[in-house]
Amino acid sequence: MAGITENGRRIMVAIDEGDESIYALTWCLKNLIFKNSKDHLILLYVKPPRVVYSAFDGTGYLFSSDITATMEKYSQQVADCVLEKAKLICGDVQNVRTHILLSIIFTLNNSVETRIENGDPRDVICEAVQKLGVDILVMGSHGYGVIKRAFLGSVSNHCAQNVKCPVLIVKKPKSNAGGDN
Repeated sequence: MAGITENGRRIMVAIDEGDESIYALTWCLKNLIFKNSKDHLILLYVKPPRVVYSAFDGTGYLFSSDITATMEKYSQQVADCVLEKAKLICGDVQNVRTHILLSIIFTLNNSVETRIENGDPRDVICEAVQKLGVDILVMGSHGYGVIKRAFLGSVSNHCAQNVKCPVLIVKKPKSNAGGDN
């Protein structure tokens, strides 16, 4: 971990398709990254491991290379779309703060790096934090209960236990459909 230096902090936000990670990114931009700091923001999207298919499906038909290529292309399009949405949020939050139109890079001093990795998100995020010398990891929480968490696992809990930098888990407030009665 580099710590806070004259080069700023390296802040990683793990993002996925869920609203929880987008909320965590927005919270990070509003509360952790300051206008004229030299912080470096890393947006990490982890494509889940590709499902291993046998050469034949259940009916005995052979999967063609076109089908597997299409599935891989779709997976890449999802990753690109999620990162593009996250980069737009980076620009929008800064525009609100500074009242001027800026590009996706949110100030001249700040920078945004996007990364797409493949594998189990728990392991890939922990490895990326170590490899990139991240100072703080920001993650959303899906808010699973005890039973769902036992079956599905918790990526944020795994990372909080295994990375060597501070981990900020941002929980999205539950919407109150009935109003504030």
